[in-house]
Amino acid sequence: MKRRLSEQQEFEIMKMVLDKFLWLGFGIMAYGLYLMYNDTTQAGLSWIIAGAVILFIFSWIVVKEYEIIK
Repeated sequence: MKRRLSEQQEFEIMKMVLDKFLWLGFGIMAYGLYLMYNDTTQAGLSWIIAGAVILFIFSWIVVKEYEIIK
């Protein structure tokens, strides 16, 4: 038998997972900034864009999953 989670428990788990992906996106963007400073601008910019795409995807997932209405 599978155990069902309450909405609060599901939200807490999603919050923990989302926090890790936000750190991942921020880390990728910080690495891109480091590359822009030490290497070429194009290499750093591509890493920053990749980090922004990761952050956008997971923001979209949260909005889609929890139906956040403005």
